[in-house]
Amino acid sequence: MKKIASFEADHRFITPGIYVSRTDGDITTYDLRTRKPNCGDYMDNRTMHSVEHLFATYVRNSEIAENVVYFGPMGCQTGFYLLVRNADNETVRWVVLETLKKIASHTGEMFGNSEIECGNFRNLSVEDAQRECARFLEDLKNDRNNFEYPKGDQK
Repeated sequence: MKKIASFEADHRFITPGIYVSRTDGDITTYDLRTRKPNCGDYMDNRTMHSVEHLFATYVRNSEIAENVVYFGPMGCQTGFYLLVRNADNETVRWVVLETLKKIASHTGEMFGNSEIECGNFRNLSVEDAQRECARFLEDLKNDRNNFEYPKGDQK
Protein backbone atom coordinates (compact mmCIF):
# COMPACT_ATOMS: atom_id res chain seq x y z
CA MET A 1 0.00 0.00 0.00
CA LYS A 2 1.28 3.49 -0.84
CA LYS A 3 2.43 5.57 2.14
CA ILE A 4 0.58 8.80 2.78
CA ALA A 5 2.62 12.01 2.45
CA SER A 6 2.98 12.71 6.17
CA PHE A 7 4.54 9.27 6.72
CA GLU A 8 7.20 10.04 4.12
CA ALA A 9 8.79 12.72 6.35
CA ASP A 10 11.46 11.42 8.72
CA HIS A 11 9.93 12.44 12.04
CA ARG A 12 13.28 12.06 13.84
CA PHE A 13 14.40 15.33 12.22
CA ILE A 14 11.22 17.43 12.36
CA THR A 15 11.40 20.42 14.68
CA PRO A 16 8.75 23.03 15.49
CA GLY A 17 7.91 24.94 12.32
CA ILE A 18 5.50 25.42 9.43
CA TYR A 19 5.73 22.81 6.69
CA VAL A 20 3.80 22.01 3.52
CA SER A 21 2.62 18.47 4.08
CA ARG A 22 0.93 18.03 0.72
CA THR A 23 -0.83 19.78 -2.14
CA ASP A 24 -4.00 18.37 -3.65
CA GLY A 25 -5.13 20.45 -6.61
CA ASP A 26 -5.75 23.92 -5.20
CA ILE A 27 -5.63 22.83 -1.53
CA THR A 28 -2.39 22.99 0.45
CA THR A 29 -2.08 21.16 3.76
CA TYR A 30 0.22 22.93 6.22
CA ASP A 31 1.75 21.05 9.11
CA LEU A 32 1.99 23.51 12.01
CA ARG A 33 4.39 21.50 14.14
CA THR A 34 4.38 22.97 17.66
CA ARG A 35 6.37 20.16 19.29
CA LYS A 36 9.30 17.96 18.28
CA PRO A 37 7.91 14.49 17.52
CA ASN A 38 8.70 11.46 19.67
CA CYS A 39 10.35 13.39 22.50
CA GLY A 40 7.68 12.71 25.10
CA ASP A 41 6.60 16.38 25.13
CA TYR A 42 3.05 16.13 23.81
CA MET A 43 0.13 18.51 24.06
CA ASP A 44 -2.62 17.43 26.38
CA ASN A 45 -6.17 17.26 25.02
CA ARG A 46 -7.31 20.48 26.69
CA THR A 47 -4.45 22.44 25.12
CA MET A 48 -5.11 21.02 21.65
CA HIS A 49 -8.84 21.64 21.96
CA SER A 50 -8.32 25.19 23.22
CA VAL A 51 -5.87 26.15 20.47
CA GLU A 52 -8.29 24.63 17.94
CA HIS A 53 -11.16 26.86 19.11
CA LEU A 54 -9.15 30.07 19.14
CA PHE A 55 -7.04 29.47 16.03
CA ALA A 56 -9.95 28.26 13.91
CA THR A 57 -12.01 31.32 14.85
CA TYR A 58 -9.23 33.83 14.28
CA VAL A 59 -8.00 32.30 11.00
CA ARG A 60 -11.55 32.12 9.66
CA ASN A 61 -11.75 35.86 10.32
CA SER A 62 -8.39 36.67 8.71
CA GLU A 63 -7.47 37.86 5.22
CA ILE A 64 -7.40 34.22 4.04
CA ALA A 65 -10.77 33.38 5.64
CA GLU A 66 -12.50 32.55 2.37
CA ASN A 67 -9.77 30.03 1.51
CA VAL A 68 -9.52 28.20 4.84
CA VAL A 69 -10.81 24.67 4.41
CA TYR A 70 -9.91 23.16 7.80
CA PHE A 71 -7.90 23.66 10.97
CA GLY A 72 -7.48 20.91 13.56
CA PRO A 73 -5.09 18.95 15.77
CA MET A 74 -2.78 16.12 14.77
CA GLY A 75 -3.56 12.83 16.42
CA CYS A 76 0.07 12.54 17.55
CA GLN A 77 -0.41 15.64 19.75
CA THR A 78 2.56 17.51 18.26
CA GLY A 79 0.81 20.09 16.12
CA PHE A 80 -2.06 21.07 13.85
CA TYR A 81 -3.12 20.86 10.23
CA LEU A 82 -4.22 23.96 8.34
CA LEU A 83 -5.76 23.38 4.90
CA VAL A 84 -5.92 26.39 2.61
CA ARG A 85 -7.28 26.76 -0.92
CA ASN A 86 -5.18 28.78 -3.42
CA ALA A 87 -2.48 29.25 -0.80
CA ASP A 88 0.49 31.57 -1.01
CA ASN A 89 3.07 30.24 1.46
CA GLU A 90 4.36 33.62 2.63
CA THR A 91 0.83 34.96 3.14
CA VAL A 92 -0.09 31.84 5.09
CA ARG A 93 3.06 32.19 7.23
CA TRP A 94 2.17 35.82 7.98
CA VAL A 95 -1.44 34.91 8.85
CA VAL A 96 -0.29 32.05 11.09
CA LEU A 97 2.08 34.37 12.96
CA GLU A 98 -0.60 37.05 13.34
CA THR A 99 -3.12 34.45 14.51
CA LEU A 100 -0.69 33.09 17.09
CA LYS A 101 -0.06 36.65 18.37
CA LYS A 102 -3.80 37.24 18.69
CA ILE A 103 -4.21 34.04 20.68
CA ALA A 104 -1.22 34.80 22.92
CA SER A 105 -2.79 38.17 23.80
CA HIS A 106 -6.45 37.07 23.70
CA THR A 107 -8.65 38.65 26.33
CA GLY A 108 -12.15 37.58 27.15
CA GLU A 109 -13.97 34.32 26.89
CA MET A 110 -13.06 31.26 24.86
CA PHE A 111 -14.83 31.20 21.50
CA GLY A 112 -17.43 28.45 21.27
CA ASN A 113 -17.47 27.86 25.01
CA SER A 114 -20.99 26.56 25.54
CA GLU A 115 -22.91 23.32 25.49
CA ILE A 116 -24.72 24.53 22.37
CA GLU A 117 -21.49 25.28 20.45
CA CYS A 118 -19.13 22.48 21.52
CA GLY A 119 -19.32 18.79 22.37
CA ASN A 120 -16.77 19.08 25.21
CA PHE A 121 -17.04 22.74 26.22
CA ARG A 122 -15.84 22.13 29.79
CA ASN A 123 -12.44 21.03 28.44
CA LEU A 124 -11.22 24.46 27.29
CA SER A 125 -8.70 26.95 28.66
CA VAL A 126 -7.72 30.31 27.21
CA GLU A 127 -4.54 30.19 29.32
CA ASP A 128 -3.47 26.80 27.95
CA ALA A 129 -3.96 28.02 24.38
CA GLN A 130 -2.05 31.22 25.11
CA ARG A 131 0.86 29.29 26.59
CA GLU A 132 1.04 26.91 23.61
CA CYS A 133 0.82 29.68 21.02
CA ALA A 134 3.38 31.88 22.79
CA ARG A 135 5.73 28.90 22.88
CA PHE A 136 5.21 28.22 19.17
CA LEU A 137 5.73 31.90 18.31
CA GLU A 138 9.09 31.78 20.10
CA ASP A 139 10.06 28.67 18.14
CA LEU A 140 9.07 30.36 14.86
CA LYS A 141 11.21 33.49 15.39
CA ASN A 142 14.08 32.08 13.36
CA ASP A 143 12.16 29.47 11.36
CA ARG A 144 13.02 29.78 7.67
CA ASN A 145 12.60 26.16 6.62
CA ASN A 146 11.05 27.14 3.26
CA PHE A 147 8.07 24.99 4.20
CA GLU A 148 10.00 21.78 3.54
CA TYR A 149 10.46 18.92 5.95
CA PRO A 150 14.10 18.54 7.04
CA LYS A 151 16.08 15.93 5.19
CA GLY A 152 17.36 13.34 7.62
CA ASP A 153 19.72 10.43 7.30
CA GLN A 154 17.81 8.16 4.93
CA LYS A 155 19.97 5.08 5.61
